[in-house]
Amino acid sequence: MTNPLLSPSPLPYGLPPFAQVSPSDYAEAVDAGLMEHLAEIEAIVASPAPAGFENTAVAMEQAGQLLQRAAASFFTLVSADATDEIRDLETELSPRFAAHQDDIFLNRALFERFSAIDTSGLDPESVRLVEEYLKEFRQSGIQLDPAGQEHLKEINAELSRLGTEFGQRVKEGMKSAALLLDSAEELTGLPADDVASAAEAARAAGHGGKYLLTLIQPSNQPAMAALENRGVRRRLFEASISRGSGGSSLDVLDLARSMARLRAEKAALLGFANYAELVVDRQTAPDFEAVQAMLSRLAPAAVRNADAEAAALAESAGHPLEAWDWAFYSAKVRREKYAVDEQALRPYFELDRVLRDGVFFAATSLYGITFHERGDLAGYHPDVRVWEVRDQDGSGLGLFLGDYYTRESKRGGAWMNSLVEQSDLLGTLPVVINNLNISKPPAGEPTLLTLDELRTTFHEFGHALHGLFSKVTYPRFSGTAVPRDFVEYPSQVNEMWILWPEVLANYARHHVTGEPLPQDAVARLDDARLWGEGFGTTEYLGAALLDLAWHTLDATAVPDDALAFEEKALAAAGVAHALIPPRYRTGYFQHIFAGDGYAAGYYSYIWSEVLDAETVDWFTEQGGMTLTNGQRFRQELLARGNSRDPLESFRALRGRDAKLEPLLKRRGLD
Repeated sequence: MTNPLLSPSPLPYGLPPFAQVSPSDYAEAVDAGLMEHLAEIEAIVASPAPAGFENTAVAMEQAGQLLQRAAASFFTLVSADATDEIRDLETELSPRFAAHQDDIFLNRALFERFSAIDTSGLDPESVRLVEEYLKEFRQSGIQLDPAGQEHLKEINAELSRLGTEFGQRVKEGMKSAALLLDSAEELTGLPADDVASAAEAARAAGHGGKYLLTLIQPSNQPAMAALENRGVRRRLFEASISRGSGGSSLDVLDLARSMARLRAEKAALLGFANYAELVVDRQTAPDFEAVQAMLSRLAPAAVRNADAEAAALAESAGHPLEAWDWAFYSAKVRREKYAVDEQALRPYFELDRVLRDGVFFAATSLYGITFHERGDLAGYHPDVRVWEVRDQDGSGLGLFLGDYYTRESKRGGAWMNSLVEQSDLLGTLPVVINNLNISKPPAGEPTLLTLDELRTTFHEFGHALHGLFSKVTYPRFSGTAVPRDFVEYPSQVNEMWILWPEVLANYARHHVTGEPLPQDAVARLDDARLWGEGFGTTEYLGAALLDLAWHTLDATAVPDDALAFEEKALAAAGVAHALIPPRYRTGYFQHIFAGDGYAAGYYSYIWSEVLDAETVDWFTEQGGMTLTNGQRFRQELLARGNSRDPLESFRALRGRDAKLEPLLKRRGLD
């Protein structure tokens, strides 16, 4: 049979024909794609014609389509539905992708052709394309001598290998750390649907008659807010924060140390004081000092708020507080002080209704787009649902795939990725995916969301809109291909519609009675808005500052004891709190060690939130949820991708640079 990945998909919008693809097809397609891409680049370099924009920059953008097609499908499975065969293939292929990247951006002849392009007379997006290529050549080490380049290639290959292994160990570690319980009595306090989900998870894992509390990626586990049994809370907490350490076969601390050392070596080789400075050179932040200054300004106020919250929790508890008590008594204080019971709210947040009447309704109200489920199109797993998205004029905009349930083959967390990227040059429209990790209820039972899962659903769809609304010429600039400290901004803006009155009234209805969420409950949620911000900001800053601590090390200063280093780093940054572990500890900090995605860039969530808070103010000032406002946000920002400086896009929307004050007010740090 012909490998279906070797030619463009015949399915609508180029959706990959997953049902027809085997693991060996991915291997074959990647092999063919790597060879074809290098041949295309060689043809660019070997052209006898003088270097010009069309025969160099445009030719580069048109090259590598087979590789892109194969890689997008393959890495979607790596994250969302990885069998043992897929994991083995990832281990084999990841270093080859890293080497391929080096083959491109350490190609001096190719660099010289880009350097020779005359950009006068080109449109701004085309000028930016050349500038961004030249910048990537320099950041990739084109200026190094041959020996330096060879050393850099070795570092990149090893980092790729280590990052792949880190991600695989963390996924297995999260699975093995799940807490198995013998009786439903140990789950007292959990809602009935969560108990049923725990029973189903145990049955699926081969422990029929028992109950399995699976973990989510962050330190704080949702069940700790409801479990009345303090001993079970402690066991769940300790299972969570001890992942990736302890000397087992799933310990990743050795990998983290090795990666920190190699990244420090790489930064020094490229002329930077440390890896964090190398990363920030690619971001919207003006420099590393600006990042440090902002985090340092936030940390003391966040910890003060957390201490005040801790005092209130200890008073409610009537005994000395431990870390595994925080979420339980925080929920208790919310109920007593603000009359907000998060568990009682869940029946009003049923997944299908949240999607149809909340997430999609908000997008239709703002942008005029509509959603049409395509039961005739299949994803890579039976849980994946596919919607065709149509623009206001009825024309096809792209496909949106939703994969909402947790499973053993999926990594933790929530994310968006693209299977097909929009490009006017290539004539492609976007195909984007949202992945979450919601516990799947037994067949026939509703999926009821926590407030955090509700927020995540809207957040990740903000990323999807960024991909769906892309309107750029060159694939390099498409959708979310923006600097890391800008990419979270549009998704955070989309969270503002969760409690927007007309949106909330449309989706927040009891899944049995159909009754709307009582108005007084909405008011109480608003009153309780700042409760817990001390904890939330402190745990986030703990992770962000831990990330920077690992990536400001000199290669010779990487510690032997990773956990002792972690403790010291948090204390030095002023965010060591006995009751609040960082959102991610080193042993499961997948964002920064399972690849380079957020390495030295986890600060980007709060950096982006500065822009988000300003944009929420802008929407409010301009009249809120209107098509006029939505179209302006779409055209000036979401559609632009990285085709112009993202901060220029923000200024085009807001009319000025961002200020920090709206964020401080939002988080109670003013």
